[in-house]
Amino acid sequence: MTALITFLGRAARNRSRTCGFINIACLAMLSASLAWASDMPQNYGHSLPLTGAASQGVLQVRLPREVYLYSRSPDLADLRVFDMHGAAMPFSVRSAVPEQRSTHRTVPCKLFALMDDAGAADAAPDLDVHTGDDGRLLSVHVRSTSTAAHAAAQQLTGLILEPSSQSGQAAPLIDALRFTPPPGTHAYNAQIWLETSDDLKQWDVVGATELNWLVNQDAQSLSNDKLTFDGRRFRYARLRWQSGKPLMFARIDAEEEISSPSARQLETILLDPKGGRQGQDVVYETPIAIGANQLGLKFSEKNIVLPVVLGHYRELPPRQLGQASVWRFEPALNAVFYHIQQGQHERDSGDVRLADVHTSEWVLRPAASNGVHPQLRLSWEPATLVFLASGSPPYTLAIDRDHATTTATDIDRVAPGFSVEELRNLPQLTAGPARLQQGIRAAEEHAVKDAASAARRRLWLLWGLLLLGMLVLSWMVWRLLKQDQQPTNAPDNASTHNAGNAKP
Repeated sequence: MTALITFLGRAARNRSRTCGFINIACLAMLSASLAWASDMPQNYGHSLPLTGAASQGVLQVRLPREVYLYSRSPDLADLRVFDMHGAAMPFSVRSAVPEQRSTHRTVPCKLFALMDDAGAADAAPDLDVHTGDDGRLLSVHVRSTSTAAHAAAQQLTGLILEPSSQSGQAAPLIDALRFTPPPGTHAYNAQIWLETSDDLKQWDVVGATELNWLVNQDAQSLSNDKLTFDGRRFRYARLRWQSGKPLMFARIDAEEEISSPSARQLETILLDPKGGRQGQDVVYETPIAIGANQLGLKFSEKNIVLPVVLGHYRELPPRQLGQASVWRFEPALNAVFYHIQQGQHERDSGDVRLADVHTSEWVLRPAASNGVHPQLRLSWEPATLVFLASGSPPYTLAIDRDHATTTATDIDRVAPGFSVEELRNLPQLTAGPARLQQGIRAAEEHAVKDAASAARRRLWLLWGLLLLGMLVLSWMVWRLLKQDQQPTNAPDNASTHNAGNAKP
């Protein structure tokens, strides 16, 4: 029992010494890691100066193609914004959002006069409506029990409007009416209300305006001839006068609002072909940061039709120790690309749409061996970087660093409270040409070599400590075993000696 306690005590003291050596090694590793983790402009391979009015608090810049060509991360983790003193600025990267562009088209309206008694303008008229098979209005009258002589004395009290539309298509989305007075009208003023309906029975009030014209002796005019309202679809409209004399306008045109996505601003790159790992495969080395959403082929041949399978290689571990790795082709899409010269026209297959694919290489596998090696065309939509200009201009984009951790944050931490429209209209900076940081490659290679050398030294040190511990432990066990044998043998020898000296 005493020997066991002694053994444990010595082992504990030995473990304390070993832990001390390990702590020293860990501190050395931590110091090397902190030195490698410095985040300064000179740590990045390329920089791009930002130019433009930098007097506002929040600025934006559309990322140029060089950022995607030189970045070493699919999510732009090595992207930074520095001020003139090398201080990093908080920023957010926003994906491109398709903008809606609104235009207007003039839609003529067919007019139907509502004739009634002079005092009946405020009452809802009882309409006698005649329509065609397609629902188009043929005639509209106010039902009246008046005599013919009395009917001849009736006055204009309102107008029914029917915007023209294509048969079988939905009613146009209208957000304004424009009025043209009859010829010879030099002055006019009236307040009108606009109601809309789809069946000439239920009417909704959607807007009102004050119409006025004033023409002087020199034929100069001052007018308010437009009624605007929230865009809506309707088949019929009714005008009611709240003040002023009803007027049979020369024409009334509706304005149809047409929304269409604005043209996307794409960046494009052409990649040269290289030999693949299998058969007739063609490989295209691709910058990993490019999230391609369009892909096409550019042929040097005039007339070519090329069915292909596009995909990637995947490295599989060897089945047995000592064997080489196996590369398996994984298809992503099948397509037929072509370029044909027909008469005076060229027919081209165009590009295939993708879903923002990031990869370090594309592999093209033709359906048949024909020796054709086209260029690969990739297109992507660059993102926009929004940053808080809390430093001293001018500002610089930095890119191109291995093992970087992203510092991009959410837009609410860069521009809190900004609406989508405000973010879209932020002051725009422009990125200049990319500049290579002199000596950055050599410094990185030297740092990598130093880190590898330090790692090897730490490994040998740990192995040495382990071997030393094993030797010390073996020596301690040997000493303990030797001590255990001595007390056991001494009493046996004494007993034998006493037995030899005993008298019979």
